[in-house]
Amino acid sequence: MASPSVKEALGDLNKDSFVTLLSKLIGESKYVQNNPPELIPEEDRIVRHVLDVLLPLSTTTGGGPLICNHVAYHPNRGNLIVEYPGTEPGKILSFVGMHMDVVTANPSDWDFDPFSLGIDGDKLSGRGTTDCLGHVALVTELMRRLGETKPKLKSTVVAVFIASEENSSITGVGVDALVKDGLLNKLKDGPLFWIDTADKQPCIGTGGMIPWKLHVMGKLFHSGLPHKAINPLELAMEALKEIQLRFYRDFPPHPKEQVYGFATPSTMKPTQWSYPGGGINQIPKECTISGDVRLTPFYNVTDVMTKLQEYVEDLNANPEKLDVRGPVSKYVLPDENLRGRITISFNEASSGVACNLDSRGFHVLCKATEEAVGHVKPYSITGTLPLIRELQDEGFDVQTSGYGLMATYHAKNEYCLLSDMCQGYQVFASIICQLED
Repeated sequence: MASPSVKEALGDLNKDSFVTLLSKLIGESKYVQNNPPELIPEEDRIVRHVLDVLLPLSTTTGGGPLICNHVAYHPNRGNLIVEYPGTEPGKILSFVGMHMDVVTANPSDWDFDPFSLGIDGDKLSGRGTTDCLGHVALVTELMRRLGETKPKLKSTVVAVFIASEENSSITGVGVDALVKDGLLNKLKDGPLFWIDTADKQPCIGTGGMIPWKLHVMGKLFHSGLPHKAINPLELAMEALKEIQLRFYRDFPPHPKEQVYGFATPSTMKPTQWSYPGGGINQIPKECTISGDVRLTPFYNVTDVMTKLQEYVEDLNANPEKLDVRGPVSKYVLPDENLRGRITISFNEASSGVACNLDSRGFHVLCKATEEAVGHVKPYSITGTLPLIRELQDEGFDVQTSGYGLMATYHAKNEYCLLSDMCQGYQVFASIICQLED
């Protein structure tokens, strides 16, 4: 009997099997919330369900073709690499990035239990349905089908389910450790599809992020005698305005942003304000403004941080150049030899990604999307996926896509659509078929 064609072997997504698995994964979502130190995810809870599906089709225990490698660098926090071997050495494609941790969910804020799968027709609800347990289940079903039908492929297909994507404060747990140990080296020989975005279209660009904190020191005094104070709130507002003006002058919209379809150019803006408590009639001594830079990948994160530091140093040397607020507002008190002072500091920064639009991986993803979804419209956002930049810098041809809903990403009442996941499965099948040609 002739072996089935690749297209016949892969077929369509088995909806019942997918929903059954997803129900088990969402049932674990409470235990894979990632918000250290309070909540440390136990990704092995997810690994166990995936292995329950795939081990019976593995070389390890089932006499099947799948090669499963469970790799853990911390207790209960495993990664899983699953391989379906092809016949041609060096011909490979991979689906990576399906992470097994989730962001937190407060049940009192939701209209339903976030930690159990809700099914309402096409709508599948629960924490992780879009980000990213839905993708874990989807790629598991793809590997299950390969293991069951055993199509003869030239390409080796690899799936990498990862730990610790939602919080970068703890390193050496997930894909960064796998890369460091060389366990993903052979994936450099073919396109790597990072499956952790949304809305069924190729995401071809992401932003870098520079979290910053502007701390301003003034002089505390009674608000009825403002001429004897240095008001740090006024200094902070005027200094930040000047810093922003200089930032937008030095890092204006880049021509390539139009090519990649970025929704916004690079931005610098405040998002938080804090100051010591005190009476309403007291000008405080200090205050802090925090925010972030979102940087399109055509600018260098280090260059921006250097420039921001230069702006602050210049303002400290010349506070008189800043606009004041009213006839007695001032940032220098010469008689007391006091000057307002600004310092800027940065938390861990990350760089954005511009995917290679000339790669075979990008072209097959676009064609597969057009076939399955009906149209293809690649997009870019200044949201940040730091892990994929690290992969790109290591020499991987990274393309990104995803089949949840952007509107529910990290949101309360998270859900995805089963029909979207079915189209995602069709995209994966098409990618495999195209790369066989």
